[in-house]
Amino acid sequence: MEISSVQNLCIHLISAAFQRCRVSEDLCRLSVGLKCCAAHDPSNVLITISDTGIGSCLEELQDLKFSREFVEAKKWDGVLSVKTTNICDDEIHHYHLNLKESISTRRLIRLPSNPKNGVKFSGTEVYLSSSECIDVLLAEFICFFQKILILKIPNVAVELVLKQEDVPGSQHENILLVSECNPLSLSTSFVDRLKSGFKDYVLKSGNSLQRKCESCLPSWEQQKVGGGVACCSESHKSPGLVMEVVIIISELSGARCPCFRACSAKTEVLYFNDFSPCSINQSSLNVLTTIDWKSYGLVLGRVVDQGGNVMLEWENLPPRSHIDMVIHCYHKQFKLLQFSQKTQPDGKLLKKAIKLALEDLKEKNAGMLLSAHTLKIRSYAPDLARTIAGLILTSNDTEFQEECFSLLGLPYQDNEGELLEECIKEKIISVIEMNDRKPERRKEIAHYLFEDDCLQEPSFDDDGYDKGEHLFSSLDY
Repeated sequence: MEISSVQNLCIHLISAAFQRCRVSEDLCRLSVGLKCCAAHDPSNVLITISDTGIGSCLEELQDLKFSREFVEAKKWDGVLSVKTTNICDDEIHHYHLNLKESISTRRLIRLPSNPKNGVKFSGTEVYLSSSECIDVLLAEFICFFQKILILKIPNVAVELVLKQEDVPGSQHENILLVSECNPLSLSTSFVDRLKSGFKDYVLKSGNSLQRKCESCLPSWEQQKVGGGVACCSESHKSPGLVMEVVIIISELSGARCPCFRACSAKTEVLYFNDFSPCSINQSSLNVLTTIDWKSYGLVLGRVVDQGGNVMLEWENLPPRSHIDMVIHCYHKQFKLLQFSQKTQPDGKLLKKAIKLALEDLKEKNAGMLLSAHTLKIRSYAPDLARTIAGLILTSNDTEFQEECFSLLGLPYQDNEGELLEECIKEKIISVIEMNDRKPERRKEIAHYLFEDDCLQEPSFDDDGYDKGEHLFSSLDY
């Protein structure tokens, strides 16, 4: 991994600490401290990153590379002070790592260790000094933690501490728990955690990262959520690549939304690689442009890559609505050594996960993400319902009328034309929307206008379509 700035280096160190906590089976604490010695050296900031995870693997630091611009910037002397121990160690190990040393074997300097005196614990602490602006670092860390909390890893608590010496009352401590808003059980799957955490993120900061907008998105009920998971089989060479995608469509409450981000027809795509937020790679970016968005009623204008921050610009979003998306790529069997070499996503798996998330949204929310062709057919439903209702009501066969009302679940005594027409229209629209799903989902059940017992089980052809008699079987889908 190439490091291009002090912020980039610190985010890498924080991500590694988070990983050590995540793979631990115990409750862990991740603490990041910023200390400014204003009186002695106002340009110097001491950064401390500590965790109670499984202990550091020093190879993850020795393999880091630095850009020429970072070396020339002279914001950091290149030295890391590291204390680390595993649960089975009898000592706390001390190291100095000079990461600007070009030969990796010369980077590590071992210092005297301290005995643990029989106490069982594990953890890592990393120190570095920088001349970077403390406000810039603080803003970067807050943004990082707001994103990492989306994953809702239940055994990790996060603490961010800011302290300025010689300034009374200047210490600020902020503890953020991963499960703070919507606690989940330890057995909850990763994708369900991602759904819950992303809903929290959009609800709190979907409009701006600094505040929650009550007028735009006051409650969870206005969020429609869909998730998709695609994975390849595990083997000795491949520990099982997993792609998770969560898509949220928010329906904004106000007639006029004061927040530009939420009201604009743009979607920011958040990307996580091995449980760490990062810039989206080119292969995943290409996949986003090849999705058949039109089959879900969406018209993608363009994809804008702003240095790894990707925005999808839509041409036809309904008024007062907004789409958010998060992508997570990881291996089932994660090793800490893999951290400096990010998992390479699979384009086919990502495409499948996105489609599954869109289909999940359609299945859970009737009338959402319908294709343009389906919307055109649905527009004929009122006239067709009016015609069918007219045929029923003008019939002189009372027994026929009673049977029609019975099949529709309506009392024949009312015999109201508007009620009958509305009921038929709803059933027609329901059938049309059901048939807008992908063929593999249609195999589950045949959808009929009138619900009654069929004389025989429906059969399906190779594409998943019902071969039996159907009121709308002649419609061209």
